[in-house]
Amino acid sequence: MQVTQKSAEGLSREFHVSIPQSELEQKLNSKLEEIKGQVHLKGFRPGKAPVSFLKKMYGRNLMGELIQEEMQAAQEKAFSENEVKPAMAPHPHIHDGLIDKVVEGKADLEYDIHVEVLPEFEPADMSGLKLERMVAEVPEEEVEEQLQELAENNREYEETDRAAQDKDRVKIDFLGKLDGEPFEGGKGEDVDLVLGSGSFIPGFEDGLVGLSKGDEKTIEVTFPEEYGAENLAGKPATFDVTVKAVEAPKEVEINDEFAKQFGVDDLDALRERVRDRIKGRYDNQSRLHLKRSLLDALDEKHEFELPPSMVKAEFEQIWRQVEGAERDEEDKDKTEEELREEYQKIAERRVRLGLVLAEIGRQANVQVPQEDMNRALQMQAMQYGMPVQQLAQFYQQQPEMLAQLRAPIFEDKVVDHIIGQAEVTEKTVSKDELMEEPGA
Repeated sequence: MQVTQKSAEGLSREFHVSIPQSELEQKLNSKLEEIKGQVHLKGFRPGKAPVSFLKKMYGRNLMGELIQEEMQAAQEKAFSENEVKPAMAPHPHIHDGLIDKVVEGKADLEYDIHVEVLPEFEPADMSGLKLERMVAEVPEEEVEEQLQELAENNREYEETDRAAQDKDRVKIDFLGKLDGEPFEGGKGEDVDLVLGSGSFIPGFEDGLVGLSKGDEKTIEVTFPEEYGAENLAGKPATFDVTVKAVEAPKEVEINDEFAKQFGVDDLDALRERVRDRIKGRYDNQSRLHLKRSLLDALDEKHEFELPPSMVKAEFEQIWRQVEGAERDEEDKDKTEEELREEYQKIAERRVRLGLVLAEIGRQANVQVPQEDMNRALQMQAMQYGMPVQQLAQFYQQQPEMLAQLRAPIFEDKVVDHIIGQAEVTEKTVSKDELMEEPGA
C-alpha cells in the first residue's frame, strides 16, 4: 500500500492511494486459508477444499470486504502520517467500474481521498473578559398570579341543573362533520370542557353557553386558517353535540388548607415555592443573556478560515428549518437571496463558535461527567416515552447520536469555564427586559 499527499491548499487535503493487485490477491488468499477449516462443502472433507475452489465460491464477497478494510486502513495511514484532523467525513474518488475490475483481480486499487481539515488557531485570552449578568426581582404580583393559576387548575366542580355559563365545566359527546360527512379525529365522548378556556376552536365553546344537561345542538364553526390539519384548515364544519352534565365551579380559598394539597405546611411555604420556581425561570433567562454576550465576544475575537463542508452542512440544516416555518414580520419582505445571505452568516458564526468552544474545552480538559449524560438520557427517555435502559442501548449503537447528546452539555461546561475566568457584574433590569429574546 502506498499513500502520498497530492495537494494541501488552505483546509483542503488530497491523497493518492495505490494498492497493487498482487497485494490484494495475497491478502485474499490469506483470508481463504483462514476460512478453509470453517466451511463444509459437499464432496470435500472438512478443511480439504482447495483454495482455488474456495475462491470461486467466496472470493468475490471476501474481496469486497477486503477492499473496504484496505480503504479504511489507507485513510487511517494518510491521516496519522500527515496529522490530519478531518472536519467532515472524507470523500474517496474512485473511477467508475474500477472496483469491479479490482474484485475480479484485473486491476490495482488506485483512488484519491479528498478531505477538509479542521483549522489550526489559538483561542483568544478570555481572562480579562468583562460580562454583565442581567437580574430581576420577582414581583409579588407574579407570585400571586401563579397562586391564582394553581387555584384555577385545581378547582373542583359540582353538578348543577341550571344552564351552562362561562367558567362552567360541561361533559359532552360530539361528532364533527365536513359537508355533512364525519371526519377523522372529529369524534369525542365524555369530554370535559371548561367554557371560556379556549381549548376548542373559536366559536365552539360559545355555542355551548345556555345549554343544559340532556340538550342537543349542532354548532357551526370555521377552522382557523393556520389549523394544524391541512384538510381542516379554513374549512366550515358542524359539530353535533350532546350535553351530558353541567358543573359549576366551586369557590377556591387560597389558604393554609389549600397549600397542604401541594405537600407544604402552610400558604407561606407554598408562596415561597412558587417564588423559587419563578426565580428559577428568571435565572435560566439570565444565563441565556449572559451566554449570548459571551458568544458575541468570542465571535468578535476570532477570525479564521472555516471548512466549507461544515458551513454548508450547518446552512442546509438552518435552511430546512426556515423553509418549514412561517416567516416572521421581519423576514416577510426579504427576497430568498437576502435570506440565504443572512442565514449563511449565521451558519458561519455557529461553525466558528463551535470550533472555538471545542478548542477551549480541549485545552482546559473540560469533561462531561457520566451523571450529566445519564440525566440527559432520562430526559430523552421521558420525552420519547421509552425505558432509559433501552434508549441507552440504542445510543451506544449509534456513536454519532451519542455525540449529539453530549455536545450541548459539553458546550455549557465550556461556557461555565469561560464565565468562571471572566469579570461578571450584575445589572438589575425589569422583568420585561429580562424576558426579551437574547440578542433582540
